[in-house]
Amino acid sequence: MGDELLEPWTNVMCLDHTATLRSHRYANRFSVVRVETTGRLPDAVRKSSCVPAILVSIPLEPIAAPNYRLWVEGKHVPTAVIPAFHANVIDLAAEPASWAERGFRVTHFHVRRTAIDEVAAELGFERVGEFPVVVAKEDVVLAQITRSILPSLGRKEPGPLALDHLELLIAAHVMQRYGAPRRKSDKRVGGLAPWQRRRVTELIRARLEGGVRLVELAEACELSVSRFAHAFKASFGVSAHRWLLERRIERAQDLLAHSIASLADVASQCGFADQAAFSRTFRRIVGVSPGRWRRARS
Repeated sequence: MGDELLEPWTNVMCLDHTATLRSHRYANRFSVVRVETTGRLPDAVRKSSCVPAILVSIPLEPIAAPNYRLWVEGKHVPTAVIPAFHANVIDLAAEPASWAERGFRVTHFHVRRTAIDEVAAELGFERVGEFPVVVAKEDVVLAQITRSILPSLGRKEPGPLALDHLELLIAAHVMQRYGAPRRKSDKRVGGLAPWQRRRVTELIRARLEGGVRLVELAEACELSVSRFAHAFKASFGVSAHRWLLERRIERAQDLLAHSIASLADVASQCGFADQAAFSRTFRRIVGVSPGRWRRARS
């Protein structure tokens, strides 16, 4: 059961001086966790994973060197001040451990090597062997990703399909920037075959009210997850997650125009976590709020 594939996950974890956490082992899933400490940690917290994975850590505020300690493979890694939104990238096989004298806030991304390997193969690179330890590296891409995902952590949104795409995005960036990959070909990714397009659109439409995983869509098309994601965008011009959202909004527009269902009911019937998430997505795609859109057609 330890290596069972689980849905991607986000969470917020708070620790104080009474915390008993000494180690944390990541499950076989992509995860994003914001950790907040309010004071001195009693002991260092060691991190590992049940599958080969990379830990990307982004502090949300500067961390002063005297108040922070980092160990990799049991050896202390000297650090200067770590600026806010600079990246630590460490292979979890090295079981990194950290300790803090004072409170700090950091976001951890657990990125599985299977995702990194799939992306490397799809982009025409050889598999990355080892990732060197990276501490306090300025990385505008990871900083922007972190800022974008922070408001959603621990909530039902984004859904699993969006998080699947996010893992591939981070995997591709980490692989190319920190893995020093060697290119093996100038491989070009084509689109989906007609039967694949039919199968995947039918599957997404049938699951509008619930959730669908990128791995399910890829298996239905008999492709790897990374190759499917690239092929889908080549065929439809948008990611599978964006296509799903557009179909949900189409269904919502039909309900808004031809029923008296409340906005909360429409949101529920179209697969959104709540009315607020529905309204944000509707405005982003259509350009106006769902209430205003309905009133203009009444």
